Amino acid sequence: MKYWLLKTEPAEFSRVDLMQCGEVGEPWTGVRNYQARNFMRDGMSVGDGVLIYHSSCKQVGVAGLAQICGSAVADETQFDENSAYYDAKSDIAKPRWVAVQVKGISAFSRVIPLTEIKELPVFRDSPLSKKGQRLSVIPITEEQWNSVLVLANRLMG
Repeated sequence: MKYWLLKTEPAEFSRVDLMQCGEVGEPWTGVRNYQARNFMRDGMSVGDGVLIYHSSCKQVGVAGLAQICGSAVADETQFDENSAYYDAKSDIAKPRWVAVQVKGISAFSRVIPLTEIKELPVFRDSPLSKKGQRLSVIPITEEQWNSVLVLANRLMG
């Protein structure tokens, strides 16, 4: 099992939205960075753990837990001319972009702020702690995952 952090803007798709998708989950679309795409395509497997991270909002940080529930497939938004994620150069026969299926596990009662996460020693050298390196998909270690779970348990306990 691997662990990941997926960024989303809560005004577009929040932890609450993800929780409402049920067991089927939701395709994680709109990723338009090659390194992030490669993580999704080559690194993610069904059952992997996911931290849902809210960005571009008042309270930036980890907002909940999710799980990969479907392998990478072509991201359909790349072919939709009405989508903000449309890519005119993408070919149906050889798609550029992928999406994985993600289902919500739990939404935290409050967002764990990035400032708290950066204080954890296990995140000292993480791309999450470094401005300009926060891709929309970031691999995290089991130790980082467990550290966030400890913070989340304090929230809910």
